[in-house]
This record gives sequence, C-alpha cells and structure tokens, in this order.
Amino acid sequence: MPSTNCWEFKKCGREPGGSRVREMGPCPAATCAPADGFLGGSQGGRACAYLTGTFCSGVVEGTYRIKEKQCQECDFYRHLRASHGADCSVLAFSKHVQRSGTNHPALPDLENLKAG
Repeated sequence: MPSTNCWEFKKCGREPGGSRVREMGPCPAATCAPADGFLGGSQGGRACAYLTGTFCSGVVEGTYRIKEKQCQECDFYRHLRASHGADCSVLAFSKHVQRSGTNHPALPDLENLKAG
C-alpha cells in the first residue's frame, strides 16, 4: 500500500472532487497542505489521526486527544504504524508541520500536546 492516503483506503469520497464532497464538504485530511508529504502522503492523507475535524466515522471527529483511541483501532492507522514505526507519531508529525512553516485549522494545538 505505498503512499495510499486515508480517503483512498477508506473510500469515503471526501477528497477534493470526491463523490461525497457536495453532500458533506471535503475532509480536512484531504486539504491540509502543511501535512503534505508526511509518511509519503498527499496533504494530510497519512496524518488523519493527528488532524482535528476529520470524518472517519461519517461524523466530524474531534481533536487528536479525543479521537486517539478510535484511531488506534483503525485498520489504516495500524498499517501506518506497522510500516513506519516511530515515524508515525504525533511528535514526528509535529516536527513535519513545524518544518513546513505554515498553518491550517485542522492542525492540532502542538504546544498542548507536548505539555499533556
């Protein structure tokens, strides 16, 4: 599954131009430019677990802290963890985003994650 993004794996149709965008809007994972390239994904397609407001279960998900347990049970997240090990972590994601130097509303509050 090289560089498969979450929307491709889940077939949710929430990527730009996807079948469900008109109905529900695009998922933040599919439009998060600062996450582009994380674990080889496009936009936030391999950082969905760390982004606020994704639509994994058909409803708007909360913050990373709120959805952390649910994500750990996700087949896609498990695949990423098995494939990338420690590179698939909120710390590695935080470093990736900081290198991008840009912001996006779906990005987690990285300072609170480090403190918690």
